[in-house]
Formats: sequence, structure tokens, C-alpha cells
Amino acid sequence: MPKVLEYFGMIFYFYSNEHLPIHIHVSYNEFESVCEIFFENGALREVLLRKSNGQEPLPAAQLKEAQKVIEHYAQDIVNKWTDFFVLKKKVKSLKITRRL
Repeated sequence: MPKVLEYFGMIFYFYSNEHLPIHIHVSYNEFESVCEIFFENGALREVLLRKSNGQEPLPAAQLKEAQKVIEHYAQDIVNKWTDFFVLKKKVKSLKITRRL
């Protein structure tokens, strides 16, 4: 389960047996949501937020922050997805210490 990003108490990660569409799990304390990332013609088209099975979703404030983080780091997340799932490389976690 590679951790991709840390942002003020939120952890962004992949499960090791993921599937398409490209998505990232975000946890904050006991809460978890999933964010699907869609690109079109090389540009971020949409980030869809959904509940994670069996988990309470992120509170509204953290969900809003998570979406900002994902929109800002979408290309990096997709690159790490490709590295981990396609190229079978390890990914390095990024700890973000400045608010977006």
C-alpha cells in the first residue's frame, strides 16, 4: 500500500491491487474517501469524489482540501500510479508542509 502524499493529517495512497479508473484513497483519522482522476487531451478534466466501501467519508472540510491537493498534484499522482502499477517501480511519498 504505497503512500503517495501527506497533507496536514490526510494520507493519500494506493492499495496494492488497484483497478481503473486511476484513483487515490484519502484517509483522515477514521475517515476515508476515494478520488478518481480523469485527464482529457493531456489536461485534468475532472476529479470525482466518492465514498470508500465500508468507511465513513471524509468530513466536508477535509474533502474540500483533498480535492484541492489532488487537482494541484494530479499529474504527479498519475505518474506515480503508472510507475507503481505499470512499471512496477517503488514510489516516493511527498510530505506537503505548506497549505495550498
